[in-house]
Amino acid sequence: MKCLVSGATGFVGRELCQQLAVRELPFIALSQHGAKLSDGTPTVAVDLEKQTVGSAYLKGVDVVFHLAGIAHQQAKASSYTQVNHLATVALAKAAAAAGVKCFIYLSSVKAMGPAVGEKVRNEDDCVPPVGAYGLSKLQAEEALRETFAHSEMSVVILRPALVYGADIKGNLQSLRKAVRAGMPRPPEVGGRSMIAVRDLVELMLLIAAEPPKGVRTWIVCDGCRYSSRNIYELFRSADGKGKGLSWLPLWGWKFAAYLADGLYHRGADSTFIKLFGTELYSSAALLQDLPWKPQLQLSDLASEIMSTNKKSAQ
Repeated sequence: MKCLVSGATGFVGRELCQQLAVRELPFIALSQHGAKLSDGTPTVAVDLEKQTVGSAYLKGVDVVFHLAGIAHQQAKASSYTQVNHLATVALAKAAAAAGVKCFIYLSSVKAMGPAVGEKVRNEDDCVPPVGAYGLSKLQAEEALRETFAHSEMSVVILRPALVYGADIKGNLQSLRKAVRAGMPRPPEVGGRSMIAVRDLVELMLLIAAEPPKGVRTWIVCDGCRYSSRNIYELFRSADGKGKGLSWLPLWGWKFAAYLADGLYHRGADSTFIKLFGTELYSSAALLQDLPWKPQLQLSDLASEIMSTNKKSAQ
């Protein structure tokens, strides 16, 4: 099985390429700037905002893992559209023309729009996205379903919840830093679904080995509810500390989040929502359709997360 991986130097891409190498599966790695992987494996520089993936790279490829995309909050709306939507469809069309058997697209639960209330959402519980990122992911999904509804190429759209691993990024990294800096114990409010990057990669490899027919869309999460307090306590325990003190009331958190928004915020969600919002999803459809089960929870990786990020800060 020969594979092509776009976004190979990203958080998920690095783990996927590592596992492909372990399994001795040949693959072509694409990245925006052509940086090397951690083991020295070269990647091909392809800037999807300006370029398309040449047909030569798809020759003999059985599976395309399309992970590349813009996720940071400072990008222009046109960049989200070009990279996350139009480039995705263009690559899928090129893959089908080259005889690729399976196209796996890493979308996001953000394509489902913002969460409403405490409901655990399935694949059909969607509302219009409010940000350019979620909208571009939804547009790519819709185009893939329409374009390849009757194609011989298997198309799998995965909507992972928040992805975490030893080298955490984004909001989890900020929370880890805050915990280490002495952040007070948060109130027990809200909760989010998440998925370990290792489990996500194992799922993608399972799908690649036995691609389903048609176009399929699945949410990917581990079934747990993670609140900021829960994550805080896991990180503190992994760092050899106690529970911490709950000296800041909820109104104080709201006021601090309001100040942070005024100083730093540029995204669709407020700081308070990021800390205490509820965003829960179900992988019931995936668990029913495929012989896959998540093997990890955040508690399994908390010590690795704290030790890894401690080393990187030194």
